Amino acid sequence: MASEEPGCHKNGRPRTTRVLVLNTGGTIGMKKTESGYQPKLGFLQEQIKRLPMLFDQEYVNDVVDAKSNDDLAAEASEEPETKSEFTDEKLEEIPMPVSIHGVRILYYIKDYDPIKDSSNLTIEDWVTIALDIKKYYKDYNGIIVIHGTDTMSYTASALSFMLENLGKTVILTGSQVPIYEQRNDGRDNLLGALMFAGHYIIPEVCIYFNGRLYRGNRTTKVNAGSFNAFDSPNLPPLATMKVKIDVLWDAIFRCNNNKALCVHTHMNPNVGLLRLFPGITVATVKAFLQEPMQGVVLQTYGSGNAPNNRDDIISEFKKATERGVIIVNCTQCIRGVVVDDYATGRNLLDAGVIPGSDMTPEAALTKLSYILSHKKLTDKEKRELIKQNLRGELTVAQSQEQFSLVDSEFIEAVALSLHVGSSEEMKYIRRALLPVLMCSAASSGSVSTLEKLLQQGADPNGSVNYDGRRPLHISCMSGNMEVTEYLLSQGASVHARDMFNRTPLDDAIKFRKKAIVNRLVQAGAILNKKSTEIAGEICSLAAKNRVDDLGIWTLAGADLNVCDYDGRTPLHIAVCRNNIETIKFLLDNGVDVSIRDIFDNTALDNAKSQDLENVVKLFNDYIGMRVVRPSA
Repeated sequence: MASEEPGCHKNGRPRTTRVLVLNTGGTIGMKKTESGYQPKLGFLQEQIKRLPMLFDQEYVNDVVDAKSNDDLAAEASEEPETKSEFTDEKLEEIPMPVSIHGVRILYYIKDYDPIKDSSNLTIEDWVTIALDIKKYYKDYNGIIVIHGTDTMSYTASALSFMLENLGKTVILTGSQVPIYEQRNDGRDNLLGALMFAGHYIIPEVCIYFNGRLYRGNRTTKVNAGSFNAFDSPNLPPLATMKVKIDVLWDAIFRCNNNKALCVHTHMNPNVGLLRLFPGITVATVKAFLQEPMQGVVLQTYGSGNAPNNRDDIISEFKKATERGVIIVNCTQCIRGVVVDDYATGRNLLDAGVIPGSDMTPEAALTKLSYILSHKKLTDKEKRELIKQNLRGELTVAQSQEQFSLVDSEFIEAVALSLHVGSSEEMKYIRRALLPVLMCSAASSGSVSTLEKLLQQGADPNGSVNYDGRRPLHISCMSGNMEVTEYLLSQGASVHARDMFNRTPLDDAIKFRKKAIVNRLVQAGAILNKKSTEIAGEICSLAAKNRVDDLGIWTLAGADLNVCDYDGRTPLHIAVCRNNIETIKFLLDNGVDVSIRDIFDNTALDNAKSQDLENVVKLFNDYIGMRVVRPSA
């Protein structure tokens, strides 16, 4: 079956395709009872036969009246033969009306017994589903799995790894409201899943919900009370059901090796999810990482950050990875990617934690279970596989070399492929492509590419990416001095702001690029933050005893005497935390020790009230030196 919309046979009869529906349970087929919604065997089929878009009664009547019709027999002979398992189980054939594409879908529902709520499913149930898909794989054009919504993303992710070399469409679907209710989403979800499974070859494990076909291992349930229950935060839908069916064929993931379907059934159960939260105890982390735990999805803050002032828990992560536990870093955010640009993320990398890119927790967990079950692989090989894109579950960072060679021939090739000839049209192409290429070149550190792009008319200040960042922002974030120097020499503005109102200097400070900060200040960059913002940042650093970062802020021109909402300076904060290194740094940089907070206390008063004799001595020595200096 081609990957385009199929049509009728040459004899004018509709083409028929067969779809198997594995009904594991879920809301879609539940029946209302005195004790609430409950699953019932055979109930889904009963309700489907009341829906004309899902059941063609006229066709059934014609088949009964024309069992001996030669044309019908000839048509049937062109389809896959029904195997003995199919006949023995007596699965009822349910015909759909002929679609606008000239296809009649015949589908067969296999009820699992018992039908389960998805919250009760386990790895053993995933194995059962996978083995059934393998069992009936060659007899059907596509397979649908009816499933409860609560754990649908987990099952879809698991199946995507278990079904190796998948070459047919597998779709999970369900509903938020039972299909028999007057207002329900089950009818459209089942109809859409059948349309895709019966019309297209999309060799992935997908989820179809609310008019969208998603890659299953990219999904997560985002709403418990809406028909729009699922989302694919970091990847657009593979297809959407509009007036016409719109399939993004370029986005479809296809396995590279042409091998037969193989089902991997030995999943490793010793995996888990650990979500960081402020104040998490080391005892909790230690207990979670104990044997038999072998794989952990660590859900961190933001872009993969964890507290870098908690050596106790970082140490536990390091101990775990050293004894062979694979820990994958995934963000707690719905959208975004884990990166190692922040100090609070790099400490995890140093502890052996693997960045999970933009994988969902569901995908990362099931991927761990899958990879850890391959006993013949070494620990190093397993860790490498975690980073690889096995089933389209993550976005792999592009290598820098891919952006190293860009010249005018590229622009001309694009224009030629678009049949562009006029100078005005060429201008629009350059305007669209050059900013993207400039930012890519800055990211990859290719000065030669930047030179060529500028020769073609690129503007170092007019080239922005999707976040409004200029090439200078990007080079400062990465700490590439060569690119930064070149851009500054070409007139790149140190005052340019992105959509978050951040300057290149702000980014250099944020990513701790001290040399870049110094160069930007030399070029005239200034801090344009509110004093309250600066106070919050510096007081936080003082509390954490991060002297190096305080040095970067000082280099950028920050006032070390700024006060927080209580009128407390960084010196007050450092004294109360007994952070000797920070206190020495602040005193050496000439902070005002006479500033009083709203409680009328100086930092020295705080030291005396806490009996910090070593701190009091530091202050006395500092004050004494300042008194002596004028007469020296």
